[in-house]
Amino acid sequence: MKKYAVLDYSHLIGMPGFSETLLRNHFTLYQGYVNNTNKVLETLEAMLREGKQAEYEAAELRRRLGWEWNGMRLHELYFENLGGDGDPTKAPTVMKAIEAQFGSFDACAKDFMATATMRGIGWVVVYQDIAHGLLINQWINEHDVGNLAGLNPILVLDCFEHAFMIDYGLKRADYIAAFMKNIKWEEVERRYVKK
Repeated sequence: MKKYAVLDYSHLIGMPGFSETLLRNHFTLYQGYVNNTNKVLETLEAMLREGKQAEYEAAELRRRLGWEWNGMRLHELYFENLGGDGDPTKAPTVMKAIEAQFGSFDACAKDFMATATMRGIGWVVVYQDIAHGLLINQWINEHDVGNLAGLNPILVLDCFEHAFMIDYGLKRADYIAAFMKNIKWEEVERRYVKK
């Protein structure tokens, strides 16, 4: 079985609003998700070879895979949409879709930030419904609860405490403001599926 590799996001060190300590801790946490994803997949593959795929342990590992996999992939999407200058005009197709649906970028950003400041831990994802063209600001509890099936994640924000507590304490809104200033809109534009 091909293993998933831990991707290197060290180029983000020095990004305004994110300390090196915060980022290095976050990279280590992400590495754990990659390693655990590989372990779960390897164990499931071994159980299949041994004819144990219907056992209780295999069922529980399949449930666990959603947590580890989404922890890995959401972190990759999060890190990859960081490191920019926060200029949304670098995503012209996305901006056109936002303005058509929300009326303005500011209205969409306000809705996104309101979603991100909800009580709780999790993620905020701007999803693109490719089938119908809608953009949806969605809260995800944990990694594996709240993902909308079949939708394309174009912007991902980590709202777990590990993403901001070292630098911002309980001031999540300040972290969100720093995130907004560092969005790599070119990446958001790349993820957007043009119809």
